[in-house]
Amino acid sequence: MNQNQQPARRSGAIWALVITSVAGFMAALDNLVVTTALPSIREDLGGGLEDLEWTVSAYTLTFAVLLMLGAALGDRFGRRRLFITGLTIFTGASAAAALASGIDALIAARAVQGVGAAIMMPLTLTLLTAAVPAARRGAMLGLFSAVTGVAVATGPLIGGSLTEHISWQWIFWLNVPIGLLLLPLARLRLQESHAPDARLDVPGTLLVSGGLFGIVYALVNGQADGWTSPRILFCLIAGAVLLVAFARYSSVAKKPMLPMRLFRSRAFFGINVASLLMFLGMFGSIFLLSQFLQGVAGYSPTEAGLRMLPWTGMSLLVAPVAGLLSDRIGGRPVVTAGLALQALGLALFAMVLEPGVSYTAQLPALVISGIGMALYFAPAASVVMSSVRPSEQGIASGANNALREVGGALGIAVLGAVFAAQGGYESPQAFSDGTVPAVWIGAGALAAASLVALLIPGGRTRPDGTLSGSPAAAAESDRTPVAV
Repeated sequence: MNQNQQPARRSGAIWALVITSVAGFMAALDNLVVTTALPSIREDLGGGLEDLEWTVSAYTLTFAVLLMLGAALGDRFGRRRLFITGLTIFTGASAAAALASGIDALIAARAVQGVGAAIMMPLTLTLLTAAVPAARRGAMLGLFSAVTGVAVATGPLIGGSLTEHISWQWIFWLNVPIGLLLLPLARLRLQESHAPDARLDVPGTLLVSGGLFGIVYALVNGQADGWTSPRILFCLIAGAVLLVAFARYSSVAKKPMLPMRLFRSRAFFGINVASLLMFLGMFGSIFLLSQFLQGVAGYSPTEAGLRMLPWTGMSLLVAPVAGLLSDRIGGRPVVTAGLALQALGLALFAMVLEPGVSYTAQLPALVISGIGMALYFAPAASVVMSSVRPSEQGIASGANNALREVGGALGIAVLGAVFAAQGGYESPQAFSDGTVPAVWIGAGALAAASLVALLIPGGRTRPDGTLSGSPAAAAESDRTPVAV
């Protein structure tokens, strides 16, 4: 590369980092920014528990089931073109959510937001990787991950502050000027690219989307409609049948969106199942605890967001240490310890929650949960990427992100169902009666996740990027790639 090309390449890499990081920040922020606004949304637009659940789950579910399709669309039709398309959909849906006059309109807008995020998010890393030289890629990806971490950490606080000091609509209006600014920058500053021989897995997408929607719909609406009602039973059975059909199809198709053979690897199976259970327990608990801080403890939305920071913000302090530990001793012990600490933190919550509980009594649970979350997040991505061959890392990353979002949607549905069966919004005592058993379920899910994480082979990542003891490492060493 000559001297004239080097500044242009450096400028392109910086622009790619800025554009993709801001877009990733918006999409990650919308996972949690709504949680502290839920009491205000319920007061303004009405609706029951199932409506509040769908306000969150409509986004996470469409995001999850279309994530890998979004990546495939970008590979096939152009990554910059589809990134701009996803950003446009996300920005327009954010405006529609802010303008929603009823809870049903808000849920519909949130679902469309998830569609836009599913197209946009998987292409952020692809576009950034293509724009950055290999020698600087680790630093750039680290900065990108840090921005996403800030979004997760500040989501409840930003949502609470905007809700209290302006209105809940501004948690969605915030995306509109940012999106409108990014659109021309993406068109002018990002380079177009395609993947050779890219194909779309339409049958797989339809099967997994229908299956997940059926199960989540049944879990969210089961308490209101009755668990034995024909509609709920039909959705549960149809959802399960479609998911089994998806697994069967993906095991025999030539180019499925999620090859089932990857799950024959202990490392890939362990980290992905652990991730699904982790998000099930964490997201479902945050959904209820953020409402508890306002509806029962009596804090304002901003105060509730600030009091969640020891949990959500701990990753900014602990993640660098966790990354160093993972490099030194391997990802398995760090991930396992993180999940176990999160389970302990939720168990401590469940033991102290009651009307009139002080914030001081809740603080140990918040800190321990935050440390655990940081210990999980830092090495999890590395374990995912090193559990497969380098040529399959794109699929592996998309699958892990999708399963985490599915876990979040299921967590809100499952813990919400437990909350509705044991309590409700009628009084602080009723809310506590519903929250405590739900949080115990969340703690159980995270304890199970820590046990599943023990399936991950021990050892550090090898110089070729594979995990010692994994089938990917065996394949890269020209040994027979037999799944462990």
